[in-house]
Amino acid sequence: MFTDAEQTQIQQHGLTTAHATKQIDNFINGFPPTILAAPVIIGDSVLKLSESEKDSAISTYEKLRDQKSVVKFVPASGAATRMFKSLFTFLSSYSGSDTDYQKLLADQSPSSVFYFFKHLEGFAFYKDLKHKFDERGIALEEAHVKRAYKEIVSVLLEKDGLNYGQLPKGLLKFHKYESASRTPVEEHIVEGCQYAQSVKGVQIHFTVSGEHRDIFQSHVSDVIKQYEQTFGTTVAISYSEQKPETDTVAVDMGNKPFKNGDGSILFRPAGHGALLENLNDIDADVIFLKNIDNVVPDRLKEETINYKKVIAGVLLDVQQQTFDWLRKLEQDSSDLDQAEKFISQHLGYRKAPGQSLSIEEARAILNRPIRVCGMVKSDGDPGGGPFWVKDDKGNISLQVVETAQIDLDNPSQKEVFNQATHFNPVDVVCGVKNYLGKKFDLLEYRDPKAGFITQKSKDGKDLKAQELPGLWNGSMAHWNTIFVEVPLITFNPVKSVNDLLKPEHQ
Repeated sequence: MFTDAEQTQIQQHGLTTAHATKQIDNFINGFPPTILAAPVIIGDSVLKLSESEKDSAISTYEKLRDQKSVVKFVPASGAATRMFKSLFTFLSSYSGSDTDYQKLLADQSPSSVFYFFKHLEGFAFYKDLKHKFDERGIALEEAHVKRAYKEIVSVLLEKDGLNYGQLPKGLLKFHKYESASRTPVEEHIVEGCQYAQSVKGVQIHFTVSGEHRDIFQSHVSDVIKQYEQTFGTTVAISYSEQKPETDTVAVDMGNKPFKNGDGSILFRPAGHGALLENLNDIDADVIFLKNIDNVVPDRLKEETINYKKVIAGVLLDVQQQTFDWLRKLEQDSSDLDQAEKFISQHLGYRKAPGQSLSIEEARAILNRPIRVCGMVKSDGDPGGGPFWVKDDKGNISLQVVETAQIDLDNPSQKEVFNQATHFNPVDVVCGVKNYLGKKFDLLEYRDPKAGFITQKSKDGKDLKAQELPGLWNGSMAHWNTIFVEVPLITFNPVKSVNDLLKPEHQ
């Protein structure tokens, strides 16, 4: 299938030809759809904690965290390009003519380009944009009045301006305060100081792209001392990059390797599932996982901080019970029925009807990584949600499932999907060590059949790309899973620039 030159390229990328061949087979054969067994239900598969239960969970975490190593893990490698999609389109199409201006006026919705200009002063980056215009000897206010809209967008997005179109999302100004504005990186540091602090201080790990690593480090170096002084702690920031060997081969529409202009094979990053390797390199007792853009200003942080402690307390409590059951079953198998009941009620795994766990199965299921996932009530957002999922033996387990994994052309599957009540905001706390204190190899607990095929283009040519099982989807398919309902205010992602004008980000 591959020429000698292509085999050399594959090996230089850190893959084997067998691995690349398997990826192409996935394009040809596709990935099997996930089989939904049932939606999650409050009180059974999603915990809705009372006030006293929340207080108890917070107390558990606060009592135990100084005995634990705690890391806050933040995927932050993506550029902000998609966040400015509407502005890039405007930049390439707006001519300044009366006709174009009337088109601009025609849509004044909160997601529109008109709304962006009307509320320009509301953005945290406004002062920086104004300074860039001052450097050019032009007042931003004057440019605005004169409808120099293309110039405003150009200075915001392009390299000789603020370069926001190419910077990572984590380094954009998101929130305004009286004395300064903060980036998502800073907001994560502030968050971490309030729930991820232990006797060892605060440890935060950002996954970044190689091209942005230097500016990440420079930004952190500029701001870290002030937060250490404010919160009276030390903050250790570490970084990693998505590993080249996690990239996947792209193919043309005929499932042949897609070739670059020089004849070489095109490799593409394989989505956030590739970050399982990075997560696997973190050695800690408790790992908080949260996306870079899901941050809020200080006035709204209290619930986020409290619920991080809640889900961490739930993790430590269930983890200790799990360890106790493992030790019991090492000594005596007479409690197997009770162990199976614990697994069914607390660890999100149930055998097929009429079947029971063997002692070996019970021990294997108990001895797995544990994740507690915050879930918000669905408000129509697209993306992953919590479901009971059936395996090929009829057993069911709690999983986070992306819409792309589901065969919605199947009426029964669509019916289950439509009954979903909750949404996955990527609010996860992970326990990645076993009852002997040894770290699990997380690569052993993923489902390689839970990948994605997507259609993209390059140089005007269509291609198909392959994503690895998602970090919180198929990559954690064989973890023990607990879902806890958390309030919607804890989920405030920024997908487009105008989202920064929402009250939650002002």
